[in-house]
Amino acid sequence: MQDVRGTVEAVYRAESRRVLATLIRLLGDFDLAEEALAEAFRAAVEQWPREGVPGNPRAWLVSTGRFKAIDRIRGRARLDHLDDERAEKLVAETEDIAAMLDDDLEDDRLRLIFTCCHPALQSDAQIALTLREVCGLTTEEIARAFLTGPATLAQRIVRAKSKIKTARIPYEVPAREQLPDRLEAVLRVIYLVFNEGYAASAGNSLTRHDLSAEAIRVGRLLVELLPEAESLGLLALMLLQESRRAARTSPTGELVLLDAQDRSRWDREMIAEGTQLLRRALAAQPVGGYTLQAAIASVHAAASTPGATDWAAIVGWYDLLLRIEPTPVVELNRAVAVAMRDGPADGLALIDRLLEGAELADYHLAHAARADLCRRLGRTHDAHAAYERALSLTKLEPERRFLERRLAELRPG
Repeated sequence: MQDVRGTVEAVYRAESRRVLATLIRLLGDFDLAEEALAEAFRAAVEQWPREGVPGNPRAWLVSTGRFKAIDRIRGRARLDHLDDERAEKLVAETEDIAAMLDDDLEDDRLRLIFTCCHPALQSDAQIALTLREVCGLTTEEIARAFLTGPATLAQRIVRAKSKIKTARIPYEVPAREQLPDRLEAVLRVIYLVFNEGYAASAGNSLTRHDLSAEAIRVGRLLVELLPEAESLGLLALMLLQESRRAARTSPTGELVLLDAQDRSRWDREMIAEGTQLLRRALAAQPVGGYTLQAAIASVHAAASTPGATDWAAIVGWYDLLLRIEPTPVVELNRAVAVAMRDGPADGLALIDRLLEGAELADYHLAHAARADLCRRLGRTHDAHAAYERALSLTKLEPERRFLERRLAELRPG
C-alpha cells in the first residue's frame, strides 16, 4: 500500500503538468481540467492499490480525468442544456488515449506555454498563469515570490483564464509566420521568472532556486520542441548564470560579488552545456539579445580567475547588444565593463552621463556601481553618498547588508 502511494506521488511529480496540458486540450477549459486532474489522482490513490499500477499511468490518468470531467458536466446538465450537449460531444470524441499521447503530448505542453503567454494577456498575468499551469507552483508560492498577496494573485489568474475563454484565445502553437512575435512573449516570461529566481527583487534571500529551476525546465522543453536561435540562447544564458549560484552567497547567506567568488564552486557541467548551446544559437541566426547576453556570461565562465577575464571581449559583446537593445540598463552594464577594461575613471564618466537622465535615477544598481567606482578612485565622499542612495533604494536584505558593510569600510578608523 505504501509503495503504491509512493508510486502515485512519483507519477504526480513527473507527469501531472503533462497530464494537465492534455486535459486542457481535450476539455477546452482550464478550471475543469484542473478539477479533472485532481479527481484522476484521487482515483489513482483509491484504485491502484487494489488493481495495480497501470502499464501506462499517464494514459490512465488522462482517460480517467476526461471521464471524471464528463460526469461533472453531466451533473450540471440539469441546470443547463448546453452542458448536456457538451458532455455528449466529449463522449462522442472517443480517442485512443495511449496513441494520442504518443503523438500529441509534447505538442500539448507547447500549446499550453503559448496559451499562457498569449499577447492578449497582460505581462503579470502571463507570468502568474505560466507559473501556475506550466510549472505547477501554488498560488501562495507565486505570490510569495513576487511579493503579492495570495488573493490578489489568485484574482490575476482568474482574470487571465476568463480572458482566454471570452476572447476565445486558441489553444495552439502559432503558425510559422506568427512565431517570431509570439515566441518573444514566451521567452520574456521565462526570462523574467528565471531572473526573479536568480536575483530576487526583494525579500530575505538573494535567490529562489525553485523559480530559476522551473524557468530552466521550461526552457529545456522549449528548446526540445522549438529549437529556434533565441530559445537556444536563453537556455544557454540561464545555465551559464545558474552555474554560479553556489558561489554567489556565503554560508551565512551574504552576497559575494563576482570577483570574490570561489570559482571552484562553479558548476562546470552547466557551463559546458551552456557553452555548447551558445555555439548552436550563434550558428542558428539571427543573433538576438538572449544569445548576446549568453555570450557575455560565457566570457566570465571561461575565466579561471578574475584577472583572466577578457573585458575587451565583454565590451564588444555589449556593443552588439546595444544595437538591438539600446536600454539604459545595457548601457550601465557596458559602462561597468569599460571601467574594468580601461579604468574606473572612464567607466564613471559613462555612468555619470547615464544618471543625468531620469531612467536610472531610482535604480539601486546604478548608484551601487557609481559608488564602487568612486571608492576605487579614492573619492570617499562621493562613494559614501552613492552607497547611501543605493541603500535607500534596494529591497533585498543581502544587498542591504552588503551596502552597509561598504559604508562601514569608508568611515575613518
